[in-house]
Amino acid sequence: MSTIKLIVGLANPGPQYQDTRHNAGAWFVEQLARSFNIPLNDDTKHFGLLGRGLINQHDVRLLIPTTFMNLSGKSVASVANFFKIDVDEILVAHDELDIKPGEIRLKKGGGHGGHNGLRDIISQMANQRDFYRLRVGIGHPGDKSKVTGFVLGKPSNTERERIDDAVYEAVRSIDDIISGRFDKAMQYLHSLKIGQSN
Repeated sequence: MSTIKLIVGLANPGPQYQDTRHNAGAWFVEQLARSFNIPLNDDTKHFGLLGRGLINQHDVRLLIPTTFMNLSGKSVASVANFFKIDVDEILVAHDELDIKPGEIRLKKGGGHGGHNGLRDIISQMANQRDFYRLRVGIGHPGDKSKVTGFVLGKPSNTERERIDDAVYEAVRSIDDIISGRFDKAMQYLHSLKIGQSN
C-alpha cells in the first residue's frame, strides 16, 4: 500500500497571483503547513518552497513550486529524484475547473485534463502519471475562451469561503490520505457539498 511522502501544491509565483483561482492547490499546502507547524523555505536548488515535518507520525515533505505553472514539473521531478520518492508516493493538489467551489476530489493517475501544471509534471516524470491528485474545485466560466482569464482571476468572497472550507476538510482527512486509506478519504471528501443545498 502506498503512503504519501511528498505533497505538492500548484501555483504561479508572486504576490499578483497569490489569491487567484489557479493557486488553489498551494492554498491546501499552505494550510497543511500551518496546521502541522511545517515551515516552508525557499529552496532554489529544487525551484520551490520546501518543508519537511511530521504529519500524524508520517515523515512528509511539502512543496510549492516557485516556477510558473507550466514549469511545475521541474520542481516536482527535482525533489522526487533527489529524495528518491516514487511517483505513487506523490500527491499533487491543483485547481479543477470541472468541479464547483466547495467540492474536492481525490484520484490516482489519469491525464492532465488540459492543466498545464499537471501536463509538465507528467512530462518531467518521464510520462509516469500514477501520482495522486487532490482536485480543488474552482468552477468553470462556461466558455473555453474565458478559461485563462478565469483561472488567473480571484474568486468571489463566497467562492473563496467554499474553497477554503473544502481545503480545510481535506486537511482533516490528511491522515487517511497519507496512510494510504484512499478509499476512506474519497468516501468522505466526495460526499462534501459545501455551500450547496441538498
